[in-house]
Amino acid sequence: MTLVWGIIASFLYVEIFVVLLLVLPLRSPQQWHRFFKSRFLAMLSRQAQTYFYLLLAVLVLFLLEAIREMRKYSSNDHTHTETHLNVEMQHSMRLFRAQRNFYISGFAIFLSLVIRRLVSLISGQAVLLAQAEASMKQAQSATSAARTLMSQQKDGDKKADAKDKPAGGDAPNAEELKKKVTELEQELAKERKDKEAMKSQSESLNREYDRLTEEYSKLQKKITISSADKSD
Repeated sequence: MTLVWGIIASFLYVEIFVVLLLVLPLRSPQQWHRFFKSRFLAMLSRQAQTYFYLLLAVLVLFLLEAIREMRKYSSNDHTHTETHLNVEMQHSMRLFRAQRNFYISGFAIFLSLVIRRLVSLISGQAVLLAQAEASMKQAQSATSAARTLMSQQKDGDKKADAKDKPAGGDAPNAEELKKKVTELEQELAKERKDKEAMKSQSESLNREYDRLTEEYSKLQKKITISSADKSD
């Protein structure tokens, strides 16, 4: 294996390690989100998209080169049937190297896209979880405020009945309290709807995350099969 393909293979191994870190439940989505938003990664993210597309273009070039080599040695496969055995073995070895380079560059491109998608999914899930938590706290505070107003209204009614005062003087206060309670109940219902919407979005993100995990498992099986073929 040449130096260039050795670097690409090392990059593929690093990608596999990163995908394992992102897929395995070692850290919560909030922790990953804070890591992605750190100062160091924020400095790199300014040029990250440019570097990503540049790296992708380089990998695509090496993939095309591997495909060209495969077609070259596959087309000449029948021309050495009656030549020396050593020449035929060299031809088979070059074809095997071209196929190996094809798998290395192809898997490197695929894992690059998978890592980018996983990072976006984890960040989106962390934001949705934070919004759901904030909405839950706001709904709980609105509920407690509504209960407090209801208890104050009941206490006021009891005092009014005990003093045997006309209901006309307290009517505006009671109407105002009822109006506030209605507004708070409407706000609580709105927060619950927002929470349900965020929950559905989070479930869709989890389904997408599971789909990528399944694709990664299939990719691992292909790599294992390819490694077994190389060892043979």
